[in-house]
Amino acid sequence: MKIRFLISLLCLLSMMSCKKDKPITNVPVKTGKIAFQFFHKVNGQTLIVDSLMYTNAAGNLYNVSNIQYFISEVTLHNSNGSDYLITSDNGIHYIDTDIASTQNWSVSNIPAGNYSSISFIFGINQAKNHTGLFTNPPEVNMFWSQPLGGGYHYMKMNGNWKDTNAMITPFNLHLGIGQIYAHDVISVDSITGFVQNYFTVNLPASSFSISENTTTNTEITMNIESWFETPHVYDFNYWGGSIMQNEAAMQTIVENGADVFTFQVQ
Repeated sequence: MKIRFLISLLCLLSMMSCKKDKPITNVPVKTGKIAFQFFHKVNGQTLIVDSLMYTNAAGNLYNVSNIQYFISEVTLHNSNGSDYLITSDNGIHYIDTDIASTQNWSVSNIPAGNYSSISFIFGINQAKNHTGLFTNPPEVNMFWSQPLGGGYHYMKMNGNWKDTNAMITPFNLHLGIGQIYAHDVISVDSITGFVQNYFTVNLPASSFSISENTTTNTEITMNIESWFETPHVYDFNYWGGSIMQNEAAMQTIVENGADVFTFQVQ
């Protein structure tokens, strides 16, 4: 009887121990908000549209009328090694210099903690960038011609420059899916393949913290002159006024885009 009692007691104690050690589940995650405000500057000064007052690295006198673009797959890199992918609005945000409301984006339910950096895709990746993704303006107005690859522009930057004949000439810096043409014949019928020109931006010096039930306000700035400076000096007189169907020109813009954006906490 004593042995049987001891065995029963040990089993009971073991069960109680297991219950005590069982991890607590459904603990609420502490969250806060992050608010992005988007700015557009030239040489550190707020962009003044439609003013022929800027000179790029190639010596082109130019102005900018408007800029529209997408960023997507915005990823917050936690200092503990984990990543948080923003999925609000399908993970895509549209920014337009003509529409003030698009220049602010507030995202809720961000896990509290210290974050070391932010990265995002400039444009929309191949998996999502398909015709019909958007049905309403202004996003739907960013459509990219179906024969040229479909989907949507990554960016439209429109303006003018003074060409070598001192003529004020329009430019349309439109970035999207590129084309490969057989025998360099620029025709829809000679397209043999497509190039996905979206690219990843790793924001420099982009550490920040999220505290519970508070909003962290941040600024993301497009430094417009950088599109024309590094690593390639971009010359409007060489590339002309339109880069659609010119993959070499678009690739130059893609490579120059790596350091266009900067970040700071307000």
